[in-house]
Order: sequence, then structure tokens, then C-alpha cells
Amino acid sequence: MTNHLVLDRFLPYRLSITSNLVSDRIARIYESLFGLTIPEWRLIAVIAEVEAVTQADIGERTRMDKVTVSRAAIALVERGLLARAPNPGDKRSHHLSLTPAGRDLYASVAPKALELESKIFSRFTQQELDGFVAMLRRIDAAALEA
Repeated sequence: MTNHLVLDRFLPYRLSITSNLVSDRIARIYESLFGLTIPEWRLIAVIAEVEAVTQADIGERTRMDKVTVSRAAIALVERGLLARAPNPGDKRSHHLSLTPAGRDLYASVAPKALELESKIFSRFTQQELDGFVAMLRRIDAAALEA
């Protein structure tokens, strides 16, 4: 049978499994140390890079769906980590920005994130990691074209 699918060799499946393993490991640490879910951390990290951004822009950058972004934003606003301000360019949306407490949390979480990344990928050379990132970007581009 030439069209037999072996799931463990099916690259979309392998990408998903690996992504889930890495995300789950990180999620447990973010939750226990900082009380953050992965979507909440992603919002904080994206907003820290750009100062203020709409939920739609966050969804576009992170590939998270609208509901996930909205729930994370609501939770972070309620915790006093994000502020919402009207978007003068689009009355239906708001700009999200980090509050001082949000910036302080980011300053605590970012080094831990980099430490976790270093631990997970310490078995690979910089050349391997650079090649891997380049390949991931090519896969992203190919998936967007498909």
C-alpha cells in the first residue's frame, strides 16, 4: 500500500507533538511561578515588543484565535497587567498596553523564558538551531501559500 499513512512519520503530526511537548513544559513553569497561561504570556510578550497593539494584531502575530486572545486579554486586564485604550483608527477595537505591573512581570518572566529555551535546546549547536529556525520560517511560508 503506497499511500499508507504512518502517523509518527507524518511531519504535520510530528510538528504538533513536539510543539505540544515544549509548550506543556513551559506552561507548567509559567503557571507555577507566575500564574500565567501560555496565551497570557504570549500577549504580554507581544505587547512588550510593540508597546501597544490591538487584539486582532496579536491574533495575527501569534496565530491564536480571537476567543483565546480575548479571554487572555480580559484576564490580564482584570489582574491589572494590561490596560485597554480606545483605538482612534478603529472604534471597534482597543489598544492593549502593559501596565507598570505588567512590565514588572515581563521583566521577571523574560529571563526565565530564555533560561527554559536554553535548557530545552542546549543539546544543539548554534548552527543547528539557526538552520532549524530557518526551516520553520520556510514551513510557515509554505503553509500560508497552501
